[in-house]
Formats: sequence, structure tokens, C-alpha cells
Amino acid sequence: MRFSELGGKEIIDLDNGERMGTVGQSDLVIDPGSGQIKSMIIPMGTILGLGRKKEEVIIPWKSIRKVGSDMIIIEMQEKSTV
Repeated sequence: MRFSELGGKEIIDLDNGERMGTVGQSDLVIDPGSGQIKSMIIPMGTILGLGRKKEEVIIPWKSIRKVGSDMIIIEMQEKSTV
């Protein structure tokens, strides 16, 4: 699968059915030594930067359970925010 095919997929949390965002909105953390993807960083917060402070959620790549035709299902033990 190419990265361009992942871009529009929604990221859904298996535990609560919450929509986390899309892959196109996220940043990937890549191990420079191996070239493997370590995690995704998804921006969370308000629309247009209004309201409360914006947070980012770090999703370890190992938390991905299923990549479907239009969504990615993740299962996280605990969410870490930045």
C-alpha cells in the first residue's frame, strides 16, 4: 500500500468508537536507522485554533489493528498527549 492511499483514511479508536482524525492530518515519526514508521502524531483540538489549547495524540504504530478501505482501526492501552 502506498502512503498516498492512506492519506484520506479516518482513524477510529476501537475502545470508544471515537474518530481521531485522518492520516492526512497526522505526522509520521520514522526511525532514521531502519526507515520503519514508529508512530503517528494526530492534532486534536478546536477548529481554526479557537478555544482551548490544541493537543497532539501520539499513536504507536503497533496500536494499529486493521487498515480497511476507508478507515484505520486503532486500539490504544493509554493515550499519550503532547
